[in-house]
Amino acid sequence: MAQTAAGTGTGTGRRVSEARERLLKTAGQLFYSEGIHTVGVDRLVAESKVTNATFYRHFRSKEDLAVAYIAGVDQAIHTQIDSLTASDLPPDGILRGIGTSLVEQIRSPGYRGCAFLNAAAEFPDPGHPVHRAVVQHREWFLQTITALFAEIEIAQAEHAGRHFVMLRDGAMSAGYLGDPVLAGETLVRGIDGLLRIHSTRGLDENASTAPSRADSPATTVSDIACSPPGA
Repeated sequence: MAQTAAGTGTGTGRRVSEARERLLKTAGQLFYSEGIHTVGVDRLVAESKVTNATFYRHFRSKEDLAVAYIAGVDQAIHTQIDSLTASDLPPDGILRGIGTSLVEQIRSPGYRGCAFLNAAAEFPDPGHPVHRAVVQHREWFLQTITALFAEIEIAQAEHAGRHFVMLRDGAMSAGYLGDPVLAGETLVRGIDGLLRIHSTRGLDENASTAPSRADSPATTVSDIACSPPGA
Protein backbone atom coordinates (compact mmCIF):
# COMPACT_ATOMS: atom_id res chain seq x y z
CA MET A 1 0.00 0.00 0.00
CA ALA A 2 1.24 3.51 -0.79
CA GLN A 3 2.65 5.71 1.94
CA THR A 4 -0.25 7.36 3.75
CA ALA A 5 1.24 9.59 6.41
CA ALA A 6 2.90 12.92 5.76
CA GLY A 7 6.45 13.20 6.91
CA THR A 8 6.90 9.55 7.79
CA GLY A 9 10.12 9.42 5.82
CA THR A 10 11.68 12.43 7.57
CA GLY A 11 12.12 11.15 11.12
CA THR A 12 14.77 12.77 13.28
CA GLY A 13 15.89 9.75 15.24
CA ARG A 14 14.76 6.95 17.50
CA ARG A 15 12.68 9.21 19.75
CA VAL A 16 10.57 10.45 16.83
CA SER A 17 10.18 6.91 15.49
CA GLU A 18 9.02 5.67 18.88
CA ALA A 19 6.59 8.57 19.15
CA ARG A 20 5.06 7.69 15.78
CA GLU A 21 4.71 4.06 16.83
CA ARG A 22 2.98 5.13 20.05
CA LEU A 23 0.59 7.27 18.04
CA LEU A 24 -0.22 4.39 15.72
CA LYS A 25 -0.67 1.94 18.59
CA THR A 26 -2.90 4.32 20.53
CA ALA A 27 -4.91 5.16 17.44
CA GLY A 28 -5.37 1.49 16.63
CA GLN A 29 -6.75 0.72 20.07
CA LEU A 30 -9.01 3.78 20.31
CA PHE A 31 -10.21 3.86 16.71
CA TYR A 32 -11.13 0.18 16.86
CA SER A 33 -12.83 0.21 20.27
CA GLU A 34 -14.58 3.59 20.06
CA GLY A 35 -14.66 4.69 16.43
CA ILE A 36 -12.52 7.08 14.41
CA HIS A 37 -14.86 10.07 14.55
CA THR A 38 -15.31 9.77 18.30
CA VAL A 39 -11.62 10.11 19.18
CA GLY A 40 -10.07 13.57 18.91
CA VAL A 41 -6.49 14.64 18.29
CA ASP A 42 -6.14 16.01 21.84
CA ARG A 43 -6.92 12.62 23.31
CA LEU A 44 -4.62 10.82 20.88
CA VAL A 45 -1.79 13.18 21.80
CA ALA A 46 -2.42 12.83 25.53
CA GLU A 47 -2.68 9.04 25.59
CA SER A 48 0.31 8.64 23.27
CA LYS A 49 2.37 10.96 25.51
CA VAL A 50 3.53 13.12 22.61
CA THR A 51 3.16 16.80 21.78
CA ASN A 52 0.89 18.38 19.19
CA ALA A 53 4.01 19.30 17.22
CA THR A 54 5.10 15.66 17.16
CA PHE A 55 1.66 14.57 16.01
CA TYR A 56 1.60 16.99 13.09
CA ARG A 57 5.21 16.20 12.20
CA HIS A 58 4.02 12.72 11.25
CA PHE A 59 0.39 13.19 10.26
CA ARG A 60 -1.22 16.17 8.57
CA SER A 61 -4.55 15.39 10.25
CA LYS A 62 -6.43 12.78 12.24
CA GLU A 63 -7.77 11.40 8.96
CA ASP A 64 -4.20 10.90 7.79
CA LEU A 65 -3.60 8.88 10.94
CA ALA A 66 -6.78 6.92 10.26
CA VAL A 67 -5.46 5.95 6.82
CA ALA A 68 -2.19 4.83 8.42
CA TYR A 69 -4.19 2.80 10.95
CA ILE A 70 -6.07 0.99 8.17
CA ALA A 71 -2.82 0.50 6.25
CA GLY A 72 -1.23 -1.09 9.33
CA VAL A 73 -4.01 -3.64 9.74
CA ASP A 74 -3.89 -4.32 6.00
CA GLN A 75 -0.13 -4.88 6.04
CA ALA A 76 -0.34 -7.27 8.99
CA ILE A 77 -2.88 -9.42 7.12
CA HIS A 78 -0.75 -9.29 3.96
CA THR A 79 2.23 -10.60 5.89
CA GLN A 80 0.27 -13.36 7.61
CA ILE A 81 -1.43 -14.68 4.49
CA ASP A 82 1.75 -14.38 2.43
CA SER A 83 3.50 -16.60 4.97
CA LEU A 84 0.69 -19.13 4.72
CA THR A 85 0.70 -19.28 0.94
CA ALA A 86 4.47 -19.85 1.08
CA SER A 87 3.99 -22.83 3.42
CA ASP A 88 3.26 -26.47 2.60
CA LEU A 89 -0.45 -26.16 3.37
CA PRO A 90 -2.77 -27.01 0.46
CA PRO A 91 -5.14 -24.21 -0.64
CA ASP A 92 -8.17 -25.70 1.12
CA GLY A 93 -6.11 -25.95 4.31
CA ILE A 94 -5.21 -22.27 4.04
CA LEU A 95 -8.84 -21.31 3.52
CA ARG A 96 -9.98 -23.42 6.48
CA GLY A 97 -7.18 -21.96 8.58
CA ILE A 98 -8.25 -18.41 7.77
CA GLY A 99 -11.79 -19.33 8.76
CA THR A 100 -10.68 -20.92 12.02
CA SER A 101 -8.67 -17.85 12.95
CA LEU A 102 -11.58 -15.57 12.16
CA VAL A 103 -13.69 -17.64 14.55
CA GLU A 104 -11.09 -17.17 17.27
CA GLN A 105 -11.10 -13.43 16.69
CA ILE A 106 -14.90 -13.21 16.77
CA ARG A 107 -14.91 -14.94 20.15
CA SER A 108 -12.06 -12.87 21.62
CA PRO A 109 -12.54 -10.28 24.41
CA GLY A 110 -12.98 -6.73 23.15
CA TYR A 111 -14.14 -7.83 19.71
CA ARG A 112 -16.00 -5.00 17.98
CA GLY A 113 -16.44 -6.24 14.45
CA CYS A 114 -14.24 -5.73 11.40
CA ALA A 115 -11.99 -2.67 11.44
CA PHE A 116 -12.37 -2.28 7.67
CA LEU A 117 -16.17 -2.44 7.64
CA ASN A 118 -16.34 -0.12 10.64
CA ALA A 119 -14.09 2.43 8.96
CA ALA A 120 -16.05 2.27 5.69
CA ALA A 121 -19.26 2.96 7.61
CA GLU A 122 -17.67 6.06 9.18
CA PHE A 123 -16.34 7.27 5.84
CA PRO A 124 -19.01 6.44 3.24
CA ASP A 125 -17.68 8.81 0.56
CA PRO A 126 -16.00 6.54 -2.05
CA GLY A 127 -13.46 9.27 -2.75
CA HIS A 128 -12.28 9.65 0.83
CA PRO A 129 -8.76 8.28 1.48
CA VAL A 130 -9.97 6.09 4.38
CA HIS A 131 -12.73 4.58 2.24
CA ARG A 132 -10.28 4.02 -0.64
CA ALA A 133 -7.85 2.28 1.72
CA VAL A 134 -10.61 -0.08 2.85
CA VAL A 135 -11.64 -0.85 -0.73
CA GLN A 136 -8.03 -1.49 -1.74
CA HIS A 137 -7.63 -4.01 1.09
CA ARG A 138 -10.87 -5.78 0.22
CA GLU A 139 -9.93 -6.03 -3.45
CA TRP A 140 -6.62 -7.64 -2.51
CA PHE A 141 -8.30 -10.00 -0.04
CA LEU A 142 -10.88 -11.10 -2.62
CA GLN A 143 -8.17 -11.67 -5.25
CA THR A 144 -6.13 -13.72 -2.78
CA ILE A 145 -9.09 -15.89 -1.74
CA THR A 146 -10.17 -16.34 -5.36
CA ALA A 147 -6.66 -17.47 -6.32
CA LEU A 148 -6.77 -20.13 -3.60
CA PHE A 149 -10.07 -21.45 -4.91
CA ALA A 150 -8.66 -21.44 -8.44
CA GLU A 151 -5.85 -23.72 -7.26
CA ILE A 152 -8.49 -26.20 -6.14
CA GLU A 153 -10.68 -25.86 -9.23
CA ILE A 154 -10.58 -23.07 -11.81
CA ALA A 155 -14.30 -23.33 -12.68
CA GLN A 156 -16.27 -20.58 -10.93
CA ALA A 157 -13.38 -19.68 -8.66
CA GLU A 158 -14.47 -16.03 -8.75
CA HIS A 159 -17.92 -17.01 -7.54
CA ALA A 160 -16.45 -19.08 -4.71
CA GLY A 161 -14.13 -16.22 -3.71
CA ARG A 162 -17.01 -13.75 -3.49
CA HIS A 163 -19.04 -16.28 -1.53
CA PHE A 164 -16.19 -16.76 0.97
CA VAL A 165 -15.80 -13.00 1.49
CA MET A 166 -19.56 -12.62 2.03
CA LEU A 167 -19.52 -15.45 4.56
CA ARG A 168 -16.65 -13.72 6.31
CA ASP A 169 -18.40 -10.32 6.31
CA GLY A 170 -21.61 -11.79 7.68
CA ALA A 171 -19.85 -13.71 10.43
CA MET A 172 -17.77 -10.69 11.47
CA SER A 173 -20.92 -8.57 11.83
CA ALA A 174 -23.07 -11.29 13.40
CA GLY A 175 -20.34 -12.13 15.88
CA TYR A 176 -20.39 -8.57 17.18
CA LEU A 177 -24.12 -7.91 17.06
CA GLY A 178 -25.29 -11.38 18.08
CA ASP A 179 -23.97 -14.64 19.49
CA PRO A 180 -20.26 -14.96 18.63
CA VAL A 181 -20.27 -18.72 19.18
CA LEU A 182 -23.13 -19.31 16.75
CA ALA A 183 -21.61 -16.88 14.25
CA GLY A 184 -18.33 -18.79 14.35
CA GLU A 185 -19.99 -22.17 13.98
CA THR A 186 -22.03 -20.91 11.03
CA LEU A 187 -18.90 -19.54 9.35
CA VAL A 188 -17.05 -22.87 9.69
CA ARG A 189 -20.02 -24.82 8.32
CA GLY A 190 -20.36 -22.36 5.45
CA ILE A 191 -16.70 -22.67 4.48
CA ASP A 192 -16.85 -26.46 4.71
CA GLY A 193 -19.88 -26.55 2.43
CA LEU A 194 -18.37 -24.09 -0.01
CA LEU A 195 -15.18 -26.12 -0.28
CA ARG A 196 -17.10 -29.38 -0.82
CA ILE A 197 -19.15 -27.85 -3.59
CA HIS A 198 -16.25 -26.07 -5.24
CA SER A 199 -13.97 -29.12 -5.23
CA THR A 200 -16.49 -31.02 -7.38
CA ARG A 201 -16.86 -28.30 -10.04
CA GLY A 202 -15.41 -29.03 -13.42
CA LEU A 203 -15.63 -32.78 -13.00
CA ASP A 204 -17.22 -34.72 -15.82
CA GLU A 205 -20.82 -35.61 -15.02
CA ASN A 206 -20.10 -39.20 -15.99
CA ALA A 207 -17.27 -39.44 -13.49
CA SER A 208 -19.52 -39.25 -10.48
CA THR A 209 -17.86 -42.33 -9.00
CA ALA A 210 -14.36 -40.82 -9.14
CA PRO A 211 -12.78 -40.34 -5.74
CA SER A 212 -13.24 -36.85 -4.34
CA ARG A 213 -10.48 -34.72 -2.91
CA ALA A 214 -9.83 -35.41 0.74
CA ASP A 215 -10.52 -32.48 3.00
CA SER A 216 -7.44 -31.04 4.62
CA PRO A 217 -7.78 -30.63 8.38
CA ALA A 218 -8.45 -27.13 9.63
CA THR A 219 -5.27 -25.41 10.66
CA THR A 220 -5.38 -22.58 13.15
CA VAL A 221 -3.68 -19.53 11.69
CA SER A 222 -2.63 -17.05 14.34
CA ASP A 223 -3.64 -13.41 14.06
CA ILE A 224 -5.57 -13.37 10.80
CA ALA A 225 -7.47 -10.46 12.21
CA CYS A 226 -9.46 -7.51 10.94
CA SER A 227 -8.72 -5.55 14.07
CA PRO A 228 -5.52 -3.86 15.14
CA PRO A 229 -3.01 -5.81 17.26
CA GLY A 230 -3.66 -5.38 20.94
CA ALA A 231 -7.14 -3.97 20.51
